[in-house]
Amino acid sequence: METTIFPTPALSSIPITSRWPKPNRSRRTIVSLLTPSKTEAKITTVPKTVYKDNWYDRLAIDYLSKAVQDTVGMKNKETGYESLVVAAEAVFQNFDPIQQRQLVVKSLQNAIPGPFSLLIKTLMPPSKFSREYFAAFTTIFFPWLIGPCEVKESEFEGSKERHIVHIKKCRFLESSNCAGMCTNLCKIPSQEFIKNSFGIPVNMVPNFDDMSCEMIFGQDPPALEDDPVLKQPCYKLCKVKHKHDTSCVTLVKEIRSDGTNRN
Repeated sequence: METTIFPTPALSSIPITSRWPKPNRSRRTIVSLLTPSKTEAKITTVPKTVYKDNWYDRLAIDYLSKAVQDTVGMKNKETGYESLVVAAEAVFQNFDPIQQRQLVVKSLQNAIPGPFSLLIKTLMPPSKFSREYFAAFTTIFFPWLIGPCEVKESEFEGSKERHIVHIKKCRFLESSNCAGMCTNLCKIPSQEFIKNSFGIPVNMVPNFDDMSCEMIFGQDPPALEDDPVLKQPCYKLCKVKHKHDTSCVTLVKEIRSDGTNRN
């Protein structure tokens, strides 16, 4: 599928470094406040996961963060995983949902050479082996991005397969604390990229209550209008400071003349 990037606003007029507030590094916990439309919100306070990234983790984080920043033309001065999250926040705050997904797909295409993905797609057509391979590969090489995860077994087309990746607590969702960033900058573009680049469908099913997620290789995700994940309310204490609708997929962006967002 050919990816088309929508025209974007002139970046020279947007003072990036002055608009991204630095996270409070002394904070030890995160507060997740879900706001269901017809019920009272519940507050859950849990310890924030502390990651000790090794050299490979840091190299991969910097590589992906740079790919995102280069794709959208928005640089930041942060380091480590924080740099990746700030880059994602910049995309989320400055582009509409369709553009967000397209820019992430473009970033992934820039990060992973086309010949490599084409080779994998050619040599590993959809099969039990490829589904289990992708699941195992994810748990080995991507905990730096998504957090600790494990392969789970389930029934698929009449037989047992180990084709599901269970993410215990998504690192990206915990760091961003934003359901909209999860759906538009991770779930939807990842599903599209993996299917188009490697030829294998995957359905990502995040749980916004405990921040876990399941990646089900071999399963096509539902259409966007039917996906229950996109009907979930956003976190009340979302890190990014702008408005959401109740489905948390439509971005209401109001840019003031001085380049800041109205809340």
